[in-house]
Amino acid sequence: MKISNMDVDAILANVRQQLQDDKTLSPSLRAAIEMMMVLIQMMTGRLNTNSTNSSTPPSQDPNRPKKSRSKGERKPGGQPGRIGKTLQRVEEPDAIKTVKVDRRTLPKGSAFRVVGYEKRQVFDLDISRFVTEYQAEILENEQGQRVTAPFPAGVDRPVQYGPRLKAHAVYLSQYQLLPYERVREYFEDQVGIPLSAGSLFNFNQDAFDKAEGFEHWVKDRLAESVLIHADETSINIGGQRRWLHCASNDDLTWLAPHAHRGHEAMEAIGILPRFHGVLCHDHWKPYYRYQCRHALCNAHHLRELQRAWEQDKQTWAQRMQTLLCTMEDAVKSAGGSLPPEKAEGWRKAYRQCLKKAEDECPPPDENQRQGKRGRLKRSRARNLLERLRDYEADVLRFLDDPAVPFTNNQGERDIRMLKVQQKISGCFRSMDGAQIFCRVRSYLSTARKQNLSGSEALTLLFEGRLPTFMAAPSDNPKTF
Repeated sequence: MKISNMDVDAILANVRQQLQDDKTLSPSLRAAIEMMMVLIQMMTGRLNTNSTNSSTPPSQDPNRPKKSRSKGERKPGGQPGRIGKTLQRVEEPDAIKTVKVDRRTLPKGSAFRVVGYEKRQVFDLDISRFVTEYQAEILENEQGQRVTAPFPAGVDRPVQYGPRLKAHAVYLSQYQLLPYERVREYFEDQVGIPLSAGSLFNFNQDAFDKAEGFEHWVKDRLAESVLIHADETSINIGGQRRWLHCASNDDLTWLAPHAHRGHEAMEAIGILPRFHGVLCHDHWKPYYRYQCRHALCNAHHLRELQRAWEQDKQTWAQRMQTLLCTMEDAVKSAGGSLPPEKAEGWRKAYRQCLKKAEDECPPPDENQRQGKRGRLKRSRARNLLERLRDYEADVLRFLDDPAVPFTNNQGERDIRMLKVQQKISGCFRSMDGAQIFCRVRSYLSTARKQNLSGSEALTLLFEGRLPTFMAAPSDNPKTF
């Protein structure tokens, strides 16, 4: 590896050779120098780590250059097959304004009559307060007995916020990730409605309570599904490191915070213990405690192979990287999966690549064990090679199973907005706040995947009605 045109590997190799040749150094000084060399190697390796060869997010790449498209790759504007979003004329506009001809501008002596209108429509936005007053009729008989009509369900206070206002506030807070103060300012500035931070929290708490039925529903559907993407990431709750777990697929999303990262959290969430499909993940070992089929994320493998090539000069890693990308292209060209004979051909090429890698990246020499017990330490490149060899079936499951993707990107996309929320707010103040965010966000993410807007989904939630994707086709409209 190089830093500022200095070949660090060559310099360290030279120092090691001098240490071997110099017999006058004391054991303590020799050990100190060797420790400093290890630290230098670790630090230089970290300096050369970025989003292309590790799990470091692109936002943390130093001086990240913008990739420019080569000329002629694609023309600007909409691409072939794209569905346009052009405004379309509506049949019944909300208001009609007639623009009349100024008769004074007409030629004198000519008679004109109205023969029609040229129409143009302007789409605009009217953000305004809408107050509905319910007046319950009161009847009284000759004896002075009174009967008052019951108010509609949910109208139980002299003055209160309506379900659409609550849905809009929660949408801004939990989906658009606006801080409470900015949501409060929005309602005050735009529509003149006073809204405190306490009321906003109560709206979010109410949405959390009303979505309890959704939690049971989505967990059951995920446990019964063919494929689940699983991922986890650290979150800050009350200044302490906690973990967010995600189980999702193209149709469903469930997010859950927990104090732990591994098996204990997965058991508490309760989806994976009941799951028997294909679990796509990044090789976090606790996932392998579940008796289901597994598929490993090849995006992680590509980044690790890039690091092995750049920093460890492992040429087999570059060959394997090219091979995996070529496999992905072949699967896409075939429509999502390959016939058995072609898939087996790719597996043979995969094994051949790893067989050649054994010569370039051999295991540690057992003769250097020097009394040490257990498994000798491997280099990062060797660990990667052994993982690709030992978990071949899980690495290449995407070849002939049309349900299995090449990467675990779906799970990473579903978990990504949590990181955005953390950048905005810094942390959750309590586990309760994290649980509110995760349940509401899971409901909104699932609704979006089911082609239901977030605003409409929250309105249904506050009105106590099931969205169509949760109701069976034969069901009548039900409530949560």
